[in-house]
Amino acid sequence: MSRPDIPRYTAVTRSLHWFVALMVLATIPIGVIMLQEGLARPTQDLLFILHKNGGVIILLLVLVRIVWRMRSPAPALPSTIPPWQARIAHGVQVALYALLLVMAISGYVRVRAGGFPVEMLDALSLPPLVPRSEALAETAQQIHATARYPLVALILLHVGAGVKHLLARDGVFARIWPPVGR
Repeated sequence: MSRPDIPRYTAVTRSLHWFVALMVLATIPIGVIMLQEGLARPTQDLLFILHKNGGVIILLLVLVRIVWRMRSPAPALPSTIPPWQARIAHGVQVALYALLLVMAISGYVRVRAGGFPVEMLDALSLPPLVPRSEALAETAQQIHATARYPLVALILLHVGAGVKHLLARDGVFARIWPPVGR
């Protein structure tokens, strides 16, 4: 799967990419399930805790990824990739970063403005960064609920493109795989 003639992302970039991917792919279904009617309260509470704290981890990892990306640019795509595909790929990546930030920040604002804990941050004695405000909490909740749709659509597009390149064996997927090593 790895081609020595194709420049690859750094091991740090690959590790961050796949860890964020796993966190996001775990957090989305948790977010859907935790809102289901009829869940036992202890189960729902656990899912909320996992979702909120997973969002904090995702936010921190995405910020690290953005800083790392500025210091370690993406390797060149193979010359066989048409320029229009390269532009779309870049646009999807930027939009994914932006939507992950929107989701994490709006989730944080919704929780803190609503007066709820973020257990991981509370354990570190970090004060809330937003005031308690039901109006702010409601606005953040609407943003969070709306932004999930384009985020899921872009994730599906990104995964679909990854599978296409994996099957085509054109070297694009090999730039990001495996997550660690080589």
